[in-house]
Amino acid sequence: MSLDEIDRIPSLLPQWVESSRQYCINGKVASYIPELSKAPIEALGIHLIDAQGHSMSAGDSDLLFTMQSISKVFTLILALMDNGEDVVFDKVGMEPTGDNFNSMLKLELVQPGIPFNPLINAGAIAISSLIAGNSPIEKSERVLNFLRVLSNNRSLAYDMDVYRSESETANLNRSMAYFLKDNGVLDGQVEDVLDIYFRHCSISVTCADLAQMALVLALNGKSPETGETLIPRRYVQIAKTFMITCGMYNASGEFAIQVGLPAKSGVSGGILTMVPGRYGIGIVGPALNRKGNSIAGVALLETLSNEFDWSLF
Repeated sequence: MSLDEIDRIPSLLPQWVESSRQYCINGKVASYIPELSKAPIEALGIHLIDAQGHSMSAGDSDLLFTMQSISKVFTLILALMDNGEDVVFDKVGMEPTGDNFNSMLKLELVQPGIPFNPLINAGAIAISSLIAGNSPIEKSERVLNFLRVLSNNRSLAYDMDVYRSESETANLNRSMAYFLKDNGVLDGQVEDVLDIYFRHCSISVTCADLAQMALVLALNGKSPETGETLIPRRYVQIAKTFMITCGMYNASGEFAIQVGLPAKSGVSGGILTMVPGRYGIGIVGPALNRKGNSIAGVALLETLSNEFDWSLF
C-alpha cells in the first residue's frame, strides 16, 4: 500500500462503510431465488488485501453469502484452461448485451444464436457445459477445488439450501438451456449442465475469500503466497476485460465511469473487484439496486476509488 493509503484506509474504512450503509434502505434483497430473500438487507462488509498479504476489514465482512454470478468469472477461466479460446468463443461471444443478465431475447433475434458473453446467464450455462470431467459431480468438484486454491481456503463448500432453492425455481434458466441445446450451442445433457451451473453459483464465501481470489487476478494469475502461476496471464486478461465490459450487468458502463475497476457482482450482494497489481477487494451488501448490484457496495467502491484515484481510466 502507498503511505497515504496505509495511513488513511484503516482509520477511514469503518466510517465509509457506515456512511454507505444508509443506501441499503433504497435497495431490495433478491427474492427470485427464495433462499436469498433471507439475507439481512442492512448488511454491508468489505475485506481488502494487498500483494504483501496485509489485509483489513470493516462492517459485516464475516457474513457468509453465495457467489452467484461472481463464479462465472472463474468458470470462464477454467473452461479456457480446459479447452482454449477457439472452443470457448465458438460457444459464447465477446460483447455486452445491454439487456438484463437473465434475458434470452437476443438468442433468437441475433445470429448465430450464441450468448453474447460468458457473464450473462445464458453464456455461463454454455460455459458450464465446457468444464472438463466425466460426470456433473466431477465437473462441479473441479470448479469448487479451483476456487479453493484461488481463495486459499480449502473449506469452501456449497450452500445446499441455496442450491436447492435455485434449482427448484430456475424456470427461466431452464428455458435458456433447452433453447441453447436446440441451437446446438450446449454440450451435454441439459439437466446435467444446469446442475453444474447451480452448484457453482451456490458456493458459499466471505468477503475475505473474494478478496483473495481477486488478488490472484490483480497479480495476473500468480499466487500471492508463492508466486506460482495459477492462471495463464492471457486468460486473466480476458476475464478482466469481460469484468470491465459486462461484470456489473447492464450497469457496467456506469460502473466503469464512476469506479473504473474490473468487477463482478452477484445477486446475493457480493462484489469482487481489484486494483490491478495492488489489491484484491471483496464486498457484500445484499440490498440490490434496479440493475441487480449491491447498492451500498457500489457506493462504497465509488468512495474508495475517488479518494485514492484507483480508476484505470
